[in-house]
Amino acid sequence: MDNLKAVIEALIFVSDTPVTFSRIEGILEDVKEKEISSAINDLIREYEERNGGIFLREVAGGYQFRTGETVGSWVQKLKGQKPAALSPAAMETLAVVAYRQPVMRSEIEKVRGVDISGTLRGLLEKNLVRIVGRKDVPGRPMIYGTTRKFLETFGLKTLSDLPTLREFRELGE
Repeated sequence: MDNLKAVIEALIFVSDTPVTFSRIEGILEDVKEKEISSAINDLIREYEERNGGIFLREVAGGYQFRTGETVGSWVQKLKGQKPAALSPAAMETLAVVAYRQPVMRSEIEKVRGVDISGTLRGLLEKNLVRIVGRKDVPGRPMIYGTTRKFLETFGLKTLSDLPTLREFRELGE
C-alpha cells in the first residue's frame, strides 16, 4: 500500500479514543503486521522530530494524537475551560484502586481511613473506575478497577507504567 502511513494517520486522527493496533490491523486486512508496526513507528518518530504542537503517543493500549505540553495553555484558551480537576480525596482513592486492583470498597476505606461512597461514585461517573466483578465471599461485595479512560487521562500505556513506591521515594529526595 503506497499511502499506508497516511491511512494510519487518518484513522488515528478521526478517532475519539486511542486506536488499538488490532483495530488498525482489522481495517487494513491485506497489510502485514510488520508493515503496520513500521508505519506507526515512523509516524511517532516523525512527529517527535518535528517537535510541533501535536505528537502521536501510545496510550491506553492504543495510539492517539496528543498536544504537546508547551501548547497546553493555548489549547485551554480555545476550549474555554480547564480540565476537570480531581479532589485530593478522589486522587487518593483512585491511587488505591490503581495500585491494588481488583479491590473492594472496604479495602479502599481501610487504607484511606474514611468513608469513600461519594468519592467512589464520582470516579465511577467520570469513568475512571469501573466495577470489575463481585468477590466470592459472603455478601458478594463489588470489586473495582481502573478503566481505559484512566490510562488515557494519565497518559499511560498500561498499568505497569505507574510509578513504583521506590520511584516515589526517589522523587521526594
